[in-house]
Amino acid sequence: MVQIGKTNSLRVVKEVDFGLYLDGGEKFGEILLPIRYVPNGAKVDETIDVFIYFDSEDRIIATTETPFAQVGEFAFLEVVDVNNTGAFMNWGLMKDLLLPFDEQTHRPEVGKSYVVYIFQDDATGRPIASMKIRDFLDDESVDDFKVGEKVELMSANKTDLGYQMIINNSHVGLLHQHEAIRAIKHGEKLEGFIQNIREDHKIDVCLHLKPSEKTGEITDLILYKLKTNSGFLALHDKSDPKEIQKAFAVSKGMFKKAIGALYKQKKITLEANGIRLKE
Repeated sequence: MVQIGKTNSLRVVKEVDFGLYLDGGEKFGEILLPIRYVPNGAKVDETIDVFIYFDSEDRIIATTETPFAQVGEFAFLEVVDVNNTGAFMNWGLMKDLLLPFDEQTHRPEVGKSYVVYIFQDDATGRPIASMKIRDFLDDESVDDFKVGEKVELMSANKTDLGYQMIINNSHVGLLHQHEAIRAIKHGEKLEGFIQNIREDHKIDVCLHLKPSEKTGEITDLILYKLKTNSGFLALHDKSDPKEIQKAFAVSKGMFKKAIGALYKQKKITLEANGIRLKE
C-alpha cells in the first residue's frame, strides 16, 4: 500500500514524454514521477524508490528527492513563509511543509528553525508539521530500552537540568548538563546511550559510556572533542586528574591508556602542553 509522506518502492507501469507513471495500487492509481526526477535508464516494470506527497496543485506526485524528514519523524526545519494559512517550512522538497495555526505552540518567525513532528493530517491526507512534540512522544512504555543501549538523539529543548532529548524518534529523555561534553545546539542530532531508566519511567541519556566500559569509547570521545576544539586539547598524561575528570568523566589512568592507544594508531601527537589531532 502506498504511504503518503514516506518513501515507497513502486513499479513503473508507463513511460511518457514528461516522465514515468508508477503503480499506486487500487487506491491511488497511476502516480506521476516527473521527468526531472527519473533515474537514468529507468524502464517499465522496474521498481523505483520514490517519496510520495502532494505537489503545488494538490496532486499526488512522486519524487526521487529525499526530504529532510518523513511522516512519523521529528525534524528541525526552517520557516520560510508565514501567511493566513499558517507557517511553511523547508523540508527539502519543491513544495514547503505546512505548519498549521492549530499545531503551533507560539507564532513562528521566518528565518528561524523549530523542532516539529511530521504527521499525516486525517482531514486532508497531506503531510503537515506540529510544534506540539509532546503529543507525539511516548512517556510511559520504556520496556524496549536497555541501560547501555546505543540510541539516536535529537535536542528538543534546553532546561535548567540539561537538555531534553528525543530518543529514537519516539521517546523523551534528559541529557544532564554535566553529561554534555559541549553546548548542544537546538535540533542537533547525536548518537548516545541509555544511561538510566527511573522508576517513574523517565529516561536519562548520555553521549558516551562510562569509563568502566571500553577504552574504545573513551578514544572516540577524545577524538570527538579534539575535532570540535580545533584539533587541540590542553590535557596530557601529566594533567591534574580533576581536570581530566571534569573534561571526560574518566580517571587519569583511563585517559592515559586512551591517549596511548591513539598515539600508537598515529591519530594524535603528544605535545608539552597537550595533545593534537594528527592531520
